[in-house]
Amino acid sequence: MANTVIKVTQIDIEKMKAYYKPFLKENNAPGSVFAAKKNGCSITAYRSGKVLFQGPGNEAESKIWGVAPLDSPIKPSKVKSSGAPLPADISLLSCMGSDEVGKGDYFGPLVVVATYVRNDQIQLVKELGVQDSKNLSDKQIIKIAKDLLTFLPYSRLTLANEKYNQLQARGMTQGKMTAILHNQALGHLLNKLSPEKPEAILVDQFAEAPVYYRHLQGQKNIIRDNIYFSTKAESIHLSVAAASIIARYGFLKAFDQLSDKAGFKLTKGAGFKVDQDAARLIKAKGIDALNEFTKLHFANTGKAQKLAGIQ
Repeated sequence: MANTVIKVTQIDIEKMKAYYKPFLKENNAPGSVFAAKKNGCSITAYRSGKVLFQGPGNEAESKIWGVAPLDSPIKPSKVKSSGAPLPADISLLSCMGSDEVGKGDYFGPLVVVATYVRNDQIQLVKELGVQDSKNLSDKQIIKIAKDLLTFLPYSRLTLANEKYNQLQARGMTQGKMTAILHNQALGHLLNKLSPEKPEAILVDQFAEAPVYYRHLQGQKNIIRDNIYFSTKAESIHLSVAAASIIARYGFLKAFDQLSDKAGFKLTKGAGFKVDQDAARLIKAKGIDALNEFTKLHFANTGKAQKLAGIQ
């Protein structure tokens, strides 16, 4: 067992802190009460009451406190994977994960992020509240992302609307753009980590593996080693969930900047309110302004033109 996690009361944590006083470390991880290292075993106590024991003798050290260990693997929901079968223990591996945000939003860029979560960081990432960004409020995403950015290796790529529209006008599909960005983000992060290599790479599956690689035909440095594809990948490994949060955080910042340029708060998504916002933008800045703010090939463009009185 690579690590052991137990749940104790806050009173117990104070007792543990006193017990481990000779072994305390100066720098604590985000969300932790104390961190110590005894005979090669690292002990980290979190404000939630969970205590993580890692390294040699972790099971024996945790048994001192007479508390049964918690189950550590993630329980993934039903998923569909393609390409190589997922390793049975993938949720416990040191893994790179990638995810994207902004594909369904008329306003704002397409953002892809790859992150790396080592197996000894999994509990810390859990403690920070990491889960799929779609289940979190914008306020929660901002807070969690700021914590993650202090210690997680990552690569974030942002495809601005002007470039997106230029590529789309040349015949490039959104799926191809997304695949290229994933591959580039993974490549950039692998270069940052070198010579360390992840035990696995997990891509949140927006296209099945054969389609993904067809999108990458003609690209340089295609990542193929130890790479897996699955839907709901954020439920399989926290590296993908962390990637989704950092990507959403980058999208939110870019979206706020576009709202400032527009002079009013833009609406996310692609619904009727978005059509109204786009029509307002056309009236204020002209039809050409949409190139900077939107994904022009969405049906919202035509709807906005009608609302603005442009046929």
